[in-house]
Order: sequence, then C-alpha cells, then structure tokens
Amino acid sequence: MQMLNKLREIESRYEELNIQLSTPEIIADKQLYQKTAKAHSELAAIVDKFRQWKNLEKSLAETKGMLEEEEAEPDPEMRAMAQEECATLEQKRDQAEGELKLLLVPKDPNDEKNVVLEIRAGTGGDEATLFAQEVFRMYCRYAESQGWRVEMLSSSTSGIGGLKEVIAMIEGDRVYSKMKYESGVHRVQRVPQTEQQGRVHTSAVTVAVLPEADEVEVAVDPKEIRIDTFCSSGPGGQSVNTTYSAVRITHQPTGLVVSCQDEKSQIKNKAKAMRVLRSRLLAMEQEKQHNALAQERKAMVGTGDRSEKIRTYNFPQNRLTDHRIGLTLYQLDSVMEGRLGPVVEPLVTHFQAEKLKAEMVIA
Repeated sequence: MQMLNKLREIESRYEELNIQLSTPEIIADKQLYQKTAKAHSELAAIVDKFRQWKNLEKSLAETKGMLEEEEAEPDPEMRAMAQEECATLEQKRDQAEGELKLLLVPKDPNDEKNVVLEIRAGTGGDEATLFAQEVFRMYCRYAESQGWRVEMLSSSTSGIGGLKEVIAMIEGDRVYSKMKYESGVHRVQRVPQTEQQGRVHTSAVTVAVLPEADEVEVAVDPKEIRIDTFCSSGPGGQSVNTTYSAVRITHQPTGLVVSCQDEKSQIKNKAKAMRVLRSRLLAMEQEKQHNALAQERKAMVGTGDRSEKIRTYNFPQNRLTDHRIGLTLYQLDSVMEGRLGPVVEPLVTHFQAEKLKAEMVIA
C-alpha cells in the first residue's frame, strides 16, 4: 500500500510537469524549461511501468471475473483458457512489480557524471605495465562504442612500452552509471612475452573510477594547495625539457598529489590537475560518508572498492571471471576489444538488486 501511494504521487507529479512544459512561462525561460524537462524525463520510466502494471492488474481482475462466471455455468474449454490467461497475466504483473521496485530505488546522484579513470600497474613488473596498457585500451574502445570522449590527463610509461600509470577523463552520457563497478584489482593470468619456458604468470593492475567533482561540490582553498612546475618528460616535441609546463599540485590537508604534463600549456595542465584533485577529494568525502552510514546499517551494499580483487583475465582459457557476482565468460578476446556490455550489465543489475534489499531492510 505504501509503494502504491508513492507511485500515485509520482504519477500525479508527472502529469503536473507535463502541463507545465506547455505553459508560455516555462517555455520562455530556457533554464527553467530544461530543469522541468529533466524532472519530467526522470519520472517517465516509473510512470510508464506503473501504468503497465495497472493495466495488467485490470486485465487480471477481468479474467478472474470470467472464471467466477464459469463456475456458475461450467464450460471446460473456456475455463482452461481463462486459467491459462490468469497464470500469464500474474507472471507479467509480478515481473512489472519487480521492475517498479528497482525503479523506485534512490538513484546514485553521481550516475550522470563524467569520470576520472586511473589505472596503475601492480604486482608483476613489466608484464603488469603491458596489461595496464591493454586495460586502458579496452576502456577506450568501450567508451568509443558508447559515444563517450576520452581525454588523457597524465601517463607514465615503462621501458618496454607499457603503462606504469595512466589518468584519463571520460566524458559523455551517464558514464559513471556504467563504469562505477570497474574499480578494484584486475588480475591477469597468461604467459608473458618475456617468458622463455611458457609458464603462466599472474600480474595485476588497479583501476579507480572517480566521479568528476563540480567546483560547487568541492571547494579547494587556494591557501591549502602548493603548486610546483617542472619540465615535461617523454615524447612531446621541442618544448619537452625546455619549458616548465608540467604542473604538480599538492593538497596539504590531505597530502594528495596530482601531476599533469600532457599539455604544452602550464595553464591547461593546471586546469586538468585541478579536475583530478577535486574528483579525488570528492571520492574521499563520499567514502567517509559511506563508512559512517555502513556502521549504522546492518546490511551493506557492495561498492566495488578498489582494494577488492574483483576480476581475473585468464588468457590461455579465453576466460573472464568477475568474483563479486560469480560471472564467468569464455569470450575474453571480445571483452579486451571493448565489448564490455556482457560484463557491465549483469554488474549493474546485481548491485541494483543488492541496493533494493538494503532499502527494504532499512524500511
């Protein structure tokens, strides 16, 4: 009954917004129109599903009414048809009800955000740097398939051409909603290029996906940061090692250090470094809030924390295993080409369901 009342309120609000979108006052104010249209759009999926559920309930009631009539004047064939129709409608109604419950789970406010992607080589030496490079390429291909834009912020290469570290910004539609469960330790099992005896080695990289922080969300006091400039290193043309274009920002209260040297302009490098710093500070604050909330709740929802070993990439068996949800796919070659849908979608569904369970416990 509580859920039904909430759904009726949402439907009523949706109709109000529908009317507002056609009023001259709203149409004349571009900013207000966009705000109203966004609120209307956010409720549309819930209202559509609620109306589908109501239609199924109505059809089910009518079919049950037919069954009662058949009891008075029995017709075996008609009764069998009505019973079959009832079973089908009940199944569809229950499915719609389950989908409605998921839609009512409070949305993650970060889902609409761009992300800062950080990949670092872990255990495994040079082999780990090569895998870090392949993982970064995998995410770039996935971003391309989603219509997102990837911008390199900083990188550090190994002697054999791998990546010790790479930081990039991924911008687009609902990037964080699909990328947020990629944070963690990614383990690779394969025969390294340098292995002479054909033995399988295990290496690892760490992936961190941080929602980009707006300046309004994270205010950085200029007095609390130290900015150092230095010469860029690595490929980059005549300006490398001759101009102090690279920037290192140290946030003194937390000790966070961010460096950026990919641009020839010191101003651009500083702007990029500040975007990364704000995102890291936001992630730290959200982690504090999550930990405080977790102590109050008996049921915790998994978050894919970067300290967790989340996934194994086994090249000899062409196998990918996500340990959090017990997912195993024998299409690793396809995944490494950026076709991450079969991995991302089950993760989103699983953690939504976990969040729903937690909400029900709290309620």
